[in-house]
Amino acid sequence: SVVLLHQATMDASALFRQYEQDYCTKSTDTSRKIGLLEALNGDARRKKLSEIEGDLRQAEDVLKRMDLEVRSLPADQSKPLQAKVKEYKADLASLKTQVQKAAASMPAGDAARAELGLGGDYASSSAGQRDRMLTATQRLEKTNDVLDYGKQTLMQTEAAGAAVLEELQRQRETLQRSKKTMEDVNGDVTKSNSILKGMNWRAKFGF
Repeated sequence: SVVLLHQATMDASALFRQYEQDYCTKSTDTSRKIGLLEALNGDARRKKLSEIEGDLRQAEDVLKRMDLEVRSLPADQSKPLQAKVKEYKADLASLKTQVQKAAASMPAGDAARAELGLGGDYASSSAGQRDRMLTATQRLEKTNDVLDYGKQTLMQTEAAGAAVLEELQRQRETLQRSKKTMEDVNGDVTKSNSILKGMNWRAKFGF
């Protein structure tokens, strides 16, 4: 079991050295790319920043694996390696800070291009802001047109409704006149029936 433990320790140490080499390679390459940013503008600069951010994520993943390997080693072997991991973490933090500063800064050429609306930062340029204001104005005018059309439609609807009400009123008056005429006719018929009954009665009894 001692032999197996020794073998496992050696394997873990070899794996740590492999991770260490991977991190150092990635750190050196990332530092070189950060140094190139100053000479880049526009899309090339943004592409390089995105590439660097991906490298940093990979480097951080390697550090996590290194940390796990160190924790699996005996205390007497893990202590010096823990110090190394700590140094690499500080190096990674420094690289992240450099990238953040580079991302926050914009070369004069980029700033001028953005102001003219020629760069990727067009949205934050004066031209971009003017276009947004123009678009907002056009949307407002379109909204006003829709409101005017709605008002016109409402007025037409109200006029049509008034015409319908007027027609209904006219029909109501016509019906009332027809009802009055029918009542008069019914009255005349009733009166005629009474006269006819009286004549029949007198003819029957000889009065």
